[in-house]
Amino acid sequence: MTIIEHDFGLAERLTERRFARLLELDALHEANIRANPLPYLERASERIFRLSEVLHDALAACTAKPPQDALETRSMVVDAAEYDRLKKCVAILEAGYAKFGAPDDIL
Repeated sequence: MTIIEHDFGLAERLTERRFARLLELDALHEANIRANPLPYLERASERIFRLSEVLHDALAACTAKPPQDALETRSMVVDAAEYDRLKKCVAILEAGYAKFGAPDDIL
């Protein structure tokens, strides 16, 4: 005896549910995603663009050198754990930008 498996569209529904969750939409939008996906894809594209922009700005802020005339001599005390945390944040930003950043962007 053989068993014929059929998921009755479960895979598509799970994909739509995951897409709605990533866009932070409620469950009422799942049927709309299936019927008319274009506005939701545009929303996702805009969100990806904004996240890419934030990544670029954060990395630019980490690597920017202050102008010579704006240099101030101040002493600041930061504990080692905080300094390591900041270095890890910069490393994550650099790795993310190297992996997902646009190749024509130059800092």
